[in-house]
Amino acid sequence: MTRTEINRSRAFLYFAVLVAICELTWLGCGVKSAPIPPESARPERILDLQAASAKNGVRLTWSRPEKYAGGDKLTDLSGFTVSRAEADGAFQNVRDVPVTDQGRFQVQPTFTITDDATQVGKTYRYTVTSNTTDDYHSQPSNEVTILRKVPPPPPNPETFMLPTPTQLP
Repeated sequence: MTRTEINRSRAFLYFAVLVAICELTWLGCGVKSAPIPPESARPERILDLQAASAKNGVRLTWSRPEKYAGGDKLTDLSGFTVSRAEADGAFQNVRDVPVTDQGRFQVQPTFTITDDATQVGKTYRYTVTSNTTDDYHSQPSNEVTILRKVPPPPPNPETFMLPTPTQLP
């Protein structure tokens, strides 16, 4: 090879490298939005967990989280983890509740389960954690405490009496 051919080869190589760098810079890494920190990708915390004594256990009810902690609309909710503690004991995961309505037009706005592994007369504490399909977990929900009681029987239709109306002033 002559010196001129070598210089042309080098010039072509430099040009090819420069074009490749420009294309990579222009295309980027394929990310269509700015990266977000992991704490913003987790579901928002549930704040309305409620507990009530039921005939066969403790009934827990809570609302579906609608947003990520960062504020965007939640689109990949996969389920919930229910944790229980007896009195002042440590929390243990007692049930996973899957969410199966992804992609449906109407989604389930509230969730209710009954923890039937409880005993009458004992005090229990509960929290619920939301989970995404990418394995992000929310902060634990508000904590509820309940003394499990036998719920009162429903009114007997034969002996039920309506309260006497009172006059309004």
